[in-house]
Amino acid sequence: MKRRAGEREKELKKKKLLEELGESRLPYMTPADADFHQLWKTKYSKLVFRKSDTVPEELHQMVQESFLTLRKHDCFFQDLVRIKGKDFFTPVSRILIGNPGCTYKYLNTRLFTVPWPTEGYEIKYCSPQIHDACKALIKLNDYLHIEAVKALQGQNLLESKETEDTPVTDREQNFATSLREKGSVSQDQSSFCVPEDDFTSLNSRTSYNVTLLNYMDPLQMLYLKQEPYFGMGNMAVSWHHDENLVERSTVAVYSYSCEGSPVEETYDQKLQGRDPAVWHVGLKVAWDIETPGLAIPLHQGDFYLMLDDLNMTHQHCVLAGFSPRFSSTHRVADCSRGTLEYIFGQCELALQNLQTDSNSGALSLKSLETAVVKQVEEIHNEVEFEWLRQFWFQGKRYLKCTDWWLKPMAKLEEYWRKMETMVCMQENYIRNVSCWYPSISIRSCFCAIAAHSISFNSSVHVLEKFVMWLSTLNTVCIRGAFEIPESSLVLHEVRKKEQTEEQRNETISCFLLVLTERQRLRKEWTARCQSEAAESLPEDQKPECHPFWTNDECNMPLPYDLEEVIAHLQNLVHTK
Repeated sequence: MKRRAGEREKELKKKKLLEELGESRLPYMTPADADFHQLWKTKYSKLVFRKSDTVPEELHQMVQESFLTLRKHDCFFQDLVRIKGKDFFTPVSRILIGNPGCTYKYLNTRLFTVPWPTEGYEIKYCSPQIHDACKALIKLNDYLHIEAVKALQGQNLLESKETEDTPVTDREQNFATSLREKGSVSQDQSSFCVPEDDFTSLNSRTSYNVTLLNYMDPLQMLYLKQEPYFGMGNMAVSWHHDENLVERSTVAVYSYSCEGSPVEETYDQKLQGRDPAVWHVGLKVAWDIETPGLAIPLHQGDFYLMLDDLNMTHQHCVLAGFSPRFSSTHRVADCSRGTLEYIFGQCELALQNLQTDSNSGALSLKSLETAVVKQVEEIHNEVEFEWLRQFWFQGKRYLKCTDWWLKPMAKLEEYWRKMETMVCMQENYIRNVSCWYPSISIRSCFCAIAAHSISFNSSVHVLEKFVMWLSTLNTVCIRGAFEIPESSLVLHEVRKKEQTEEQRNETISCFLLVLTERQRLRKEWTARCQSEAAESLPEDQKPECHPFWTNDECNMPLPYDLEEVIAHLQNLVHTK
């Protein structure tokens, strides 16, 4: 809900800004303008730019080869993202590389890292070349981390001395030089001095855990959006704030455009505005029509840093040139809810409410308190819709690089299945019945009978044999997924955990909320997987609607479509 409210607010601001502009366009500046550096210094001082000749040549070569390798192995993909309830392909193709088990979410899409080589992790790459490419990117990551710390230190020092008369492009370089002269920074960048009291803050704001790689060939695009506020021309990426980042963390962007074509050299110096043949990064103060924007050209091997709160107070876009371009955008992703460690911890928390009898092996629930039920079922939804469906919606794309994610996703699905069983247990308790409705209950038990190779004698009626089998085994099988003693699931719970009518209705209402949301999201994800856009993708990239099952399958405790379950619970509340 908060995300949707935020999107609506952005749309209203955009609409208001465009209405105020009418047919006119806001001014913007490029390095060719006399006041460019003054504007940068006063309004965009937290943007730091470095030309390619400041980066070691060996690093350039390694990183640029890694881009080409990943492109050669078809590792870049256009994401099918969700914007205002509709699916769109991103014009830019992407791949996320970073710490093992880390994810990055943008535009309602969770990307899963292709893990870079990390000590303590066994990562099997599809080829040695992909391994080398990921290794090169972690070296770039380390380099940019050091540069970002230096830039933040430099900015703090300069702000304290109020030295605002030097262009930003020179300021940080001068500061780095002064540090070297004092012996704080070595020429090879292997070490530098960080004040102890600042170390934690600087480290947390510059320790990049992922890089989102981008690739686009503008000449292959049928259509590119025009920049709407300044008239800057074709946009590869629209105006935005980067999402899902640690607050006030630095973003570092390394750019590699495949230059050298004749069109790059036809720029007329008399032309006003930016050179349309050259890639640029555009910046503007967010939702401001007073301050001119900036358009900064990006050439092969240049990089820039967005320091501190610049990503929050300003917006940026990427303006397309004529040549193909790669970029590596290094981020401190907010992984408070986006790592395997986190989601496995959530699963373990939810499953603490499930207990197993040491003698019989019977499963039962520890608590049916509303707060516990709510917490467990919210985790249940999180696992299904933020992890399992997000992962399989992206098809088999990750297998182009590695199969590393398959094992943890299988483990997550195992946890999720246990949570499905817990729902059925809880609902059975609420309803005081052994299964959802007779047809399913009988079919489920027949599934169990088949699984146990129980045969019927022709001289005995099927139903009589069925009842005899149930009374002998004293179990009920929930759609064949688990055998759970009936006394633990229903009768025992009723005797042991009696609730008042008010408590019972509160529990039912809690279930209705989470199950209604689950039903809505399942419908949405099913429709997305069957959309025209999804069907247009190559076979290895087509979204998979997983998990998915039909009512004929008896290995799941609950139906995929929860309409009847929800209707029955609503009826229970209304008839009380």
